Amino acid sequence: MSVAVRRTLTGCLALVAMLALGGAAAASSSRRHTATRSRGSQPAVGWHWLGTWGAAAQPDSQTTLTNQTVRDIIHPSAGGRGVTLRLTNAFGGNPAPYGDAFTDDHTLNVASVYVGLATKGSAAVIPGTNRVVTFGGEQSVELPPGSETWSDPVDLRVPPGRDLAVSIYVPGTSPNATFHADAHQTSYLASGNSASAAAATTFTTTTQHWFFLDAVDVRGASRLGAVVTLGDSITDGYQSTLNANRRWPDVLARRLARASWPIRGVVNEGIDGNEILHDYNCCGGNPNAQSRFDRDVLAQDGVRDVILLEGINDIGHHGSEITAARIIQGMKHLIERAHHAHLRIIGGTLTPFENTTIAGYYSLAKEQTREAVNQWIRTSRAFDGVVDFERAVRDPADPHRLLPAYDSGDHLHPNDAGYRAMGDAVPLSILR
Repeated sequence: MSVAVRRTLTGCLALVAMLALGGAAAASSSRRHTATRSRGSQPAVGWHWLGTWGAAAQPDSQTTLTNQTVRDIIHPSAGGRGVTLRLTNAFGGNPAPYGDAFTDDHTLNVASVYVGLATKGSAAVIPGTNRVVTFGGEQSVELPPGSETWSDPVDLRVPPGRDLAVSIYVPGTSPNATFHADAHQTSYLASGNSASAAAATTFTTTTQHWFFLDAVDVRGASRLGAVVTLGDSITDGYQSTLNANRRWPDVLARRLARASWPIRGVVNEGIDGNEILHDYNCCGGNPNAQSRFDRDVLAQDGVRDVILLEGINDIGHHGSEITAARIIQGMKHLIERAHHAHLRIIGGTLTPFENTTIAGYYSLAKEQTREAVNQWIRTSRAFDGVVDFERAVRDPADPHRLLPAYDSGDHLHPNDAGYRAMGDAVPLSILR
């Protein structure tokens, strides 16, 4: 197989902090522009790469793919003139054998990738839109464990609100395939190489995971930016309707599009069960928010802002050893890292969880910790802005609980109406 990694995400990212719009600060990776320029296809002046979709990579799929094609169906938040994809083998074959390096068996060998406009409710690609994806001019790419790579630019116009189908053919064996567990979107699998096929015929298996794909950019106007929503299952959209794109970041993206706001891309980096302070052994694996900050936030293109909604699992999963002070310290670390990269970071207040059906998750002492964290988020001015998600979804008659109309039934996760209230609660004026 020909090895052709166009860009590997290693080391620190060179960030550009100048924006044409209103002098607002922005973080933009120069690596993309350098690589594109070297291939003689740099975007015209006034255009840049903009994060339009993301899914946090997780390490515990317990799935081996062999001689199969994955067709990931995704919903970009912003349209653009051209697209580029990031593939990941962040956790392939994890963990490594004791005392030894990963073997070639853990390398992700990708033989063919295509991207096209998806047909709603089907594995089919709209005829005439399926485009071959290359990496340094080659159709194949090899990714050792822990690595990621971006594709060459693909000449595909992405209309706003239109789903994409990203087809990835893996000819060999990929143990513990890197994935995102809770997609809330139906994707598809086929035996053999069906990446170039527009028809749905061979895609006979469905999945609600995304495999190997963790970021998508579109070519957009340089005045446009993106926001990363970093969070847990409430950001990931747990309990929202399948295939309906009703997570609160989706609601926010639609609002931004209608308002023609300078922030247009919304990159959802939620993981079910995620914490600030610890990895947690559930839900497909959970690298904590601090350990994944580089990959899921700093490595995104065109990002100006981050909305952080984390901490409720630190409280619910653990006992009295997790104090408000420890959670706040973890938040401060994330604030400093965002500011060091010239990003603005906005804090989201933790939503109510009294009487949750999750055993051992709630107690009066844990409620007091949540309230202390929220008080700090609201009053410390450590964040560059605050989204009061708690006030958006709490029951005015009992503020420790979700409003019944917004409760999915487990008294922790909102339903579609609750996620809509959360997405509507973000003041667009704080996103620049």
